[in-house]
Amino acid sequence: MKRILLLILMTLLVVAGTAQAETGKRAAIGTFTHDEMSHWEERSFKGHTSYQLIGKATPLTLQATCKNTASAFYRKISVDLTKTPMLHWSWRVDGVHPGLKETTKVGDDYAARVYVVYAPNVLFPWQTKAVNYVWANSQSIGASWPNAFTDHAIMVAARSGQPAKLGQWVNETRNVRDDFKKFFGMDITSIDGVAVMTDCDNSGLPSSGYYRAIWFSAD
Repeated sequence: MKRILLLILMTLLVVAGTAQAETGKRAAIGTFTHDEMSHWEERSFKGHTSYQLIGKATPLTLQATCKNTASAFYRKISVDLTKTPMLHWSWRVDGVHPGLKETTKVGDDYAARVYVVYAPNVLFPWQTKAVNYVWANSQSIGASWPNAFTDHAIMVAARSGQPAKLGQWVNETRNVRDDFKKFFGMDITSIDGVAVMTDCDNSGLPSSGYYRAIWFSAD
């Protein structure tokens, strides 16, 4: 049942009304200003993770806190990967749960994740694919595995545990077009949505994640 729900919700991220990212060498997705927040929506899997802006000076931070909840905070936006394939973001976590096994359903919880969605046809949700870049609990950096609930989503450990990095901002960069080729064997030319998610519905262990500056670039 949860597998079907995941497919439907991933597709709903990008139903009618998807905006077009700015063209050129840079496409801003999440600057997380008060004005931009109107372009973001929440979609619940279980309950509601708290997503709110914090800070008094630019750049503001999107703080996500979960307590036995799981909901995605997403933006429906089309990004041309032939022009801007490189995804950049900054994130921070206060802690992870190293006892969780991410390849299992009970361990499919993350203090922070950023994911991109490809949904070519809303009428055929099984065609939807997603790559999830996660701050892993126990998997090593660079590891990848199918989501425990659906093989339509691939999990990639962009960051993992690392006590020295906890509580610190870390910048990440991924070539999304190359990742879809690698993990799905698909040479896609665009994606249709971007989401962040801090979830703890499977293990029940609370987590907090922080996000800033999500954008695409040419290189």
